[in-house]
Amino acid sequence: MRIPRIYTAQPLGSGRDIALETEASQHLGRALRMQAGDSAYLFDGSGAEYCATITSVEKKCVTLITGSATERDTESPLAINLGVAISRGDRMDLVVQKATELGAGEITPLFTERTEVKLSAERALKKYRHWQQIIISACEQCGRNRLPKLHSPESLGQWLPHTRGDRKFVLHHRNTEDVGATTVPAHIDLLIGPEGGLSQAEIDIAHTCGFEALSLGPRVLRTETAPLAALAILQARWGDMDPGNQGR
Repeated sequence: MRIPRIYTAQPLGSGRDIALETEASQHLGRALRMQAGDSAYLFDGSGAEYCATITSVEKKCVTLITGSATERDTESPLAINLGVAISRGDRMDLVVQKATELGAGEITPLFTERTEVKLSAERALKKYRHWQQIIISACEQCGRNRLPKLHSPESLGQWLPHTRGDRKFVLHHRNTEDVGATTVPAHIDLLIGPEGGLSQAEIDIAHTCGFEALSLGPRVLRTETAPLAALAILQARWGDMDPGNQGR
């Protein structure tokens, strides 16, 4: 059986006894039916990964002892700050999950003029916690030892002034200009609108904040497809998804 990877919010170190949080404990004990003596990898988001051995399995708590740390860097050399309009249903869950797998460094859920999702403060907090758990699960699955930073939902007007990328792109299917070859950027801000797209006024504001129009071809992509296609293209061009960039 594949050795599971488990995130814990507790600071890790070699030779420590770790009592896992309830959800992680139930995953190992109930879902995977692991027993004392079985192995798991633990990570706390700091970049290191620890091989650990289960010492006890209780109903709501699994305890492990950590071994030595392994520094395994799976982070892309390209830092991508994704600002994406909140979509309906489980589409946003999919975007958060796959953006994590594709190496996004930051994710900000955005309210735009055409965003159909309305969230009270209480619902926004619940959504934030839900998306954070999706990020954790995605990191456990894909091998990332650092969690991408999830920001609280905010308006497009709040997000734009704080973008600081070397290159900034706003998805705009009517664009016909080529991105162009430049020196390799270290940090990219990527803006993706909602179903129906950003309004012309929002696109104009993004342009005044230094955003370039980015097109993904002649087909109109769904709101959950567009950010993932854009992330993959940027990672292939300037990140770590191009075999020619391996070892950077």
